This record gives sequence, structure tokens and C-alpha cells, in this order.
Amino acid sequence: MSVKIKRALISVSDKTGIVKFAEVLQSLGVEIVSTGGTYSQLSEANIKVIKVEELTDFPEMMNGRLKTLHPFVHGAILADRTKQEHMDQASRAGMKLIDMVVVNLYPFKETVSKPGVKRQEAIENIDIGGPTMIRSAAKNHKSVAVVVDPEDYAGVSDELLKSGGQLSGATLFNLAVKAFQHTCEYDSVIFNYFINEYNSGRDTEFKDTEVYIRPYLKVDCTKGENEFLKKPLLNEFKDSSGSFANTLELEYKKIQELRYGENPHQKASYYRLSNAPGECLANSRQLQGKELSYNNILDANAAFSIVKEFEEPCVSIIKHNNPCGVSSAPTVAQAYSNAHFADPASAFGGIVACNYTWTAEAARFMSDKFTEVLIAPDFEEEALNILKSRENLRILKIEFDLNKHIQDLKAGEKTAVNVDIKGIDGGLLVQDLDEGIVDTKTFQFVTEIKPAKSQLEDLAFAWQIIKSIKSNAILLVKGKTTCGVGAGQMSRVDSTKIAVEKAGEKAKGSVLASDAYFPFTDGVEVAINAGITAIIQPGGSVRDKEIIELCNSRGVPMVFTGKRHFRH
Repeated sequence: MSVKIKRALISVSDKTGIVKFAEVLQSLGVEIVSTGGTYSQLSEANIKVIKVEELTDFPEMMNGRLKTLHPFVHGAILADRTKQEHMDQASRAGMKLIDMVVVNLYPFKETVSKPGVKRQEAIENIDIGGPTMIRSAAKNHKSVAVVVDPEDYAGVSDELLKSGGQLSGATLFNLAVKAFQHTCEYDSVIFNYFINEYNSGRDTEFKDTEVYIRPYLKVDCTKGENEFLKKPLLNEFKDSSGSFANTLELEYKKIQELRYGENPHQKASYYRLSNAPGECLANSRQLQGKELSYNNILDANAAFSIVKEFEEPCVSIIKHNNPCGVSSAPTVAQAYSNAHFADPASAFGGIVACNYTWTAEAARFMSDKFTEVLIAPDFEEEALNILKSRENLRILKIEFDLNKHIQDLKAGEKTAVNVDIKGIDGGLLVQDLDEGIVDTKTFQFVTEIKPAKSQLEDLAFAWQIIKSIKSNAILLVKGKTTCGVGAGQMSRVDSTKIAVEKAGEKAKGSVLASDAYFPFTDGVEVAINAGITAIIQPGGSVRDKEIIELCNSRGVPMVFTGKRHFRH
């Protein structure tokens, strides 16, 4: 069963594409009713539109809080066209039926995401009339179209133009489902805002009030009754005691369809967690270049995850989700040069990330190098001008407050979504992120000789990086720059041999980090014979005593951390 669209009510907060859509409706002879800012924009575009007051004979009032909450609006939407009684009542009341509702809601989420937003501003961005119209239209979807997403304008327009102004029953149903999802998500954001205000202690007016909330992650409109909890969840993953939730109801929104996954025969899509903090890759802004691939995104995330834990300029270069060069230096250009020459062959076609503004000097050094993606918190204008000729270079900007992030890490503060998620067949594994700043005060000096100051700096740098390398992982570092990476081997001694081979002559005078303990002395012997001068590792092997004795006999200081950094 199809529905002929004769009258549409349009009232949108997000006005993307609304003029073009209204032009299509007008071309089909649809009468358009509108409100406030939407009315003004449509009128300025020379679209014939009438104010909702002309339908209701009732003025907008209370600073816009009351404008569509009227029987002549909701009766016109809710009247069941299959029931003669409804039609007679609408006719006697003088209602003009509405066949399409085009509505999206006040930007509550965007409002509360702003730093320092006041409670009253948040409250004024709670939409009342909009959700009511959406739900009314969705309930009566057999007779009324409800359009809440600007991305649907093109498809709806095409169908209307091809059918002479009619929409099929299947389209009406699909639009209704999306409408209920829209209002559900909207209420979820409001709910989470208020409960987080309460839990954070900012709600001083009701600080002694106990709030009992059903277990939740996002408002789940399909759930039945559940046991009440006194400790609501603070985010999707954990409750206020820090324990992982018994049920995960993760809400993601698609960012884009990807050309393919890790390989061309695999389909793939890119999603953003609905409450992802602004300072993350999923919220980055692409300034230049073609569409990101699945592997680009994975490697970009790995690259930026490394550099954001350093206070001074740091540059990482990633290939196949492993760092092939990382350096920390006084300037961005120096850090990038060091990272590149750590392994220039592997850096070819790599992903580059930096924690500081990307400079023109660094851009000039990059200008003749094949790089897939460049990520930084900001870019000098000259740097972008230098790189704009590199059409295939994707440039991503992540709005990032490095100082605050470092302070939070030092204080033990976690981000809103500080978890690592891995999919398995039929399920998920969720764990805390392996994040944090290395504190040399926690190191255990287990050999007779202690590391020199420069060695200790390199050991701390290596220990910060080792957690980003696939296990079994061995890393050689010299001058706060990686010089040999052994990654992903089943045998730790094989990883050591690879790291030494990659470093070549640079192995002499370097320090070594191992992500887990050495089970035997063989890997340590390989490293010492290659000229490494100090070792950092978790310790904990049954052969620790033998390994310590070997280091003592060769005059190589070794540090235990008591912490393992496996990465699978």
C-alpha cells in the first residue's frame, strides 16, 4: 500500500540538504508547513511555505518551547486513514491532514559536548515537540512518512519523483523504524548526561538523593524489567566501582563504507562509538587525500597511540601495525628524521604520527618520501602548502590537548572509553588499554652495575614503546630512537636476532627492551654479543638468577619492571 504525499511538516535542527529536499516536494505540489528557523530558510530560498500557526491558529510561545504541541498538528498526523470515524472527526474539527513529517532534533549531544556547558543551556536543548511529532508519525507509518535523517532525502526524493509523489509501504515502514531509533538514541544521550552529572558530584542541589537506575549502557528500548542497581554504569563498559558490565550494549554509528578490509575479498565498514571522546582517531578530520583504507585506519590508530604518551616532540612510523621507527627529540623535524632513518626501507609507504604541530621543516623532509598517512594535532599552514601537491597523502588532524592528556595519565585518570576491544567468533574480548607514562622510580635495579643516566633515559623510552610492538617483542634503542625491532615471533630468541639484524652496526651501544621475561639466557647472550649495553624486562622467569649472573659477568646493567607488555 502506498501513500500520496500532499502536505508535509518540516522542522529541522540540522538543515543539511533541506532546501533541495523541499524543492522536490514543492515540484510535486506538496504543501509545506514549517516553523521558526526552518521556515525562514525555506522562505529565503523562494519556497512556498506556511507557518504552523496558520494550521493551528495558535501562536508560538514560551521562547519556542510551545509551537507544535497542538491537536491540529498531532491529530493531523495521528488520524488513522483506514478508520472512517477518525476521518470524520478530523473533518469536523477542521484538521488538515499531514502526510509527511520531516523533523530532526535540537543538538543536545553537541551542546553537552562543549567544554564548560551550563546545565540550563543543556536543558534548553531538550527537544519536546520534535520527538512527539516523530513518534506520532512513526506510530501512524501506514499513512504518514517520517524522515529524520538528511541522508534519506535523496532516496525519498527519487521514489517520490518516480512515483508521482507516492511512497511505498516498505519505505514508510523503514523510515518509521529509523525514526524510533532516532528518538531512542536522543533520549539515551539526555539520560546519560543527567546520570553522569549526578555521579560526578556536579549535581550539588540533589547530592544527598539516592538514584536507583536499571543496569544500562545506552537506553535499550527492547529490554524488559531488570533488577535495580544502586551503582549505575558510568559508560558503556564499566560501573562506578570500576568493574566491567555484565551486559554490553554498544552503540556505533557508521562513518563510511570502506573499499575492502585487510584484503580485497573482505568487505569492511568504519564505525564510531557514539560517545567517543573528541580526542580520538574516529573523530579526526581528514584535511587531504583519498579515502582511508581498513589497514590505513588500523595503522593510524597504532601510530597516534604511541606518540600521545610523550611530553616532548615524538614521531612514530608504523608498518603492518608495528613501529618501524620511533623517536623523541627537541623538534618535530629532528624526531621525524631520526624515526625515518631508524629503518628507512621499512618506512617506505608507512603511517606517520606526531604529537606536536607538524612543521614546515618536517614537511620539507617528507616531501620526497612515500607516506600513506600523516596524523598530527595541528599543521603549520606552510607545511600543508608544501604537502598539498602530494595528492595521495592522507592528512588527518586530531584535536588533541597533549598537556592535559599527559597530566591525566600521570594522575591515573582514564578516558571515557579506555578499553581495548577484540572480536572473536561469536563474541568480544574487552580489556583496559595498556596506557600510561613510564615511571623510572618503579624500576628494580637487579645487577651489580646500575645504568648510567643516558642509558636509563633510553631504557625508559624503550619500555614506553615496547607495548606497541607485537609479541614476542624485542626493541633496541639508542638516543631515544628505535634502531632495531624484532616483532611477532614465536620464539623470543628469534625476535632478538631479528632486532639485532635490523639494527646492524647501530646495535652497538644501544639498550634492549623485552615485553616479557627471558625464559633462557640465549636471547640475552645474542644481544650482549651484538653490543647492547643495558636491558629492561619484566623479570619473573625461573632462570632470572642465571640471567642476572650472565649480565653481571658481562658488565651489562639490567632493570626489572615487574610489568609485562604482551600485545597479540
